[in-house]
Amino acid sequence: MATATATAPHPTQRVPELPPGPRAGPLLTVRFLLRAPQLLDGCAQRYGDMFTVATTPERVVVITSDPAVIKQVFTGDPNLLYAGEGNQVLAPLLGPRSVLTLDGPEHMRQRKLMLPSFHGERMQAYGDLMADVTAREVATWPRGSAFPVLPATQAITLQVIMRAVFGIRDDARREELGRLLRDLMDTPTKYRTLVMLQMTSSAHPRPRSTWGRFRAAVRRVDAVLYDEIRERRADPGAGDREDVLSLLLQARDEDGEPLTDSELRDELMTLLVAGHETTATALAWTLERLVRHPAVLARLRDEVAAGDDEYLDAVIAETLRLRPVVPAVIRRLKADMEFGGRLLPEGAHIAPSIYLTHRRADLYPEPLDFRPERFLGVKPGTYTWIPFGGGVRRCLGASFALYETRVVLRTILEHVVPREECRPGERIARRAITYAPARGGRIGVADAR
Repeated sequence: MATATATAPHPTQRVPELPPGPRAGPLLTVRFLLRAPQLLDGCAQRYGDMFTVATTPERVVVITSDPAVIKQVFTGDPNLLYAGEGNQVLAPLLGPRSVLTLDGPEHMRQRKLMLPSFHGERMQAYGDLMADVTAREVATWPRGSAFPVLPATQAITLQVIMRAVFGIRDDARREELGRLLRDLMDTPTKYRTLVMLQMTSSAHPRPRSTWGRFRAAVRRVDAVLYDEIRERRADPGAGDREDVLSLLLQARDEDGEPLTDSELRDELMTLLVAGHETTATALAWTLERLVRHPAVLARLRDEVAAGDDEYLDAVIAETLRLRPVVPAVIRRLKADMEFGGRLLPEGAHIAPSIYLTHRRADLYPEPLDFRPERFLGVKPGTYTWIPFGGGVRRCLGASFALYETRVVLRTILEHVVPREECRPGERIARRAITYAPARGGRIGVADAR
């Protein structure tokens, strides 16, 4: 395993050098977009803990699975390691003022304004809402025949977001926004990634082009979001509401300034993507894993029935290890910097690979086996279990997501029994920015007795 050194610019007498990797070119880009897990596995076997993937001349990424280097990235100077610049692929969807696309003081301002909305006690106040939404959705599931569960978990997490985060009480507006958001999230999915959209983008796209339809879908969502923001600002009772939008409207920075409408829009869109699509996918993967591991499912049902969440938490942790929803986090270097004994050049990106790190045999023996017992009585490692990233850029909604996943799974198991599945597990497929079950996580259920 490589040894990391302090994150700081290195004296100029050394020449920066990228680690080896596959040959750059259009074929590599296509492989990275369409078959990234296989590409990553192959590169790790051939090149080791650090390798370079250059999908475009402007985007050279050094991928690492070394926990020592990951620690260096997560604890490094955020003024030298820009995550916002690394996340610019998300800007067409999230906007330029998202906490994910900002760096430096602007990022810290947004983060501080948003953080109180996800305080533990406030988060748990949403538990009854999460359980009620889940129970209503589960009641509609077909009994006796297999179905893809991802659309169902998306329906659950979307309703939670609409009520707990957006706080929309009007049924018609909630339905309208939900439909528009589903359309928006499906647009990049059909064309694999936002990266592919950007590669063919222009300032004035044709209305029927991929990029034109994507931009139009964003505008339709924006119109509803801005209407909701304006109405909420004018509502004299907004200060008494507990949804995240109302809390963000009340938030003030150190200079007493509130978030602007455009900042609110970008943060709401960020919470949608981070809190809806990712959590729904994690839930689908968990159910997909459970139906293929009957002993785990049986133990989980027994312990949930007994009111014990320890094994449930272990199941969630193991699912996020083996099937991380987001494959990597990324930083852009603002100076030449040394990682793992190698001096990397300014402008390159370094990406701790969640996918590869979670599959290291030296960290997780028999890493491809689904064994929740790994996490019983063991706290996940800060730099070895990283589904939510780490450091000052760790996902703001991590606690919310874990809590929601726990509540939703517990409620599902209280109402139905997932049926065992003997077919091989579903392969990992890219869905926009997430890694999702290729067939939607097909399961069957029967009523719990």
